[in-house]
Amino acid sequence: MNSIAKTPRPPYYAAIFTSERTEGDGGYGVMGDKMVELAAQQSGFLGVESVRDHNGVGITVSYWESLDAIKNWKHNELHKVAQEKGKSEWYKTFGLRVSKVERDYFFTV
Repeated sequence: MNSIAKTPRPPYYAAIFTSERTEGDGGYGVMGDKMVELAAQQSGFLGVESVRDHNGVGITVSYWESLDAIKNWKHNELHKVAQEKGKSEWYKTFGLRVSKVERDYFFTV
């Protein structure tokens, strides 16, 4: 995932997932790709941006039309499997913040 999400005009919502990884992959990369593909099929999904630094700290921001769309994603069965694997194997620490985007500005230079 190397690009900036193309979101509609606000308002919309952002689910901001911040994490610190454990050592090793353990299937993390494959599951991450699968989660992006699955999220893109969910009603209300608008886009995603994700980065991770050399120390294992990462931020993934997914954009959604509504709070209900975020809630539905949280309860998706395969996403729940990934969440449990994250708790048991992939993350040292993690957190989620949900916010409403009321303004956005983009510039190409």
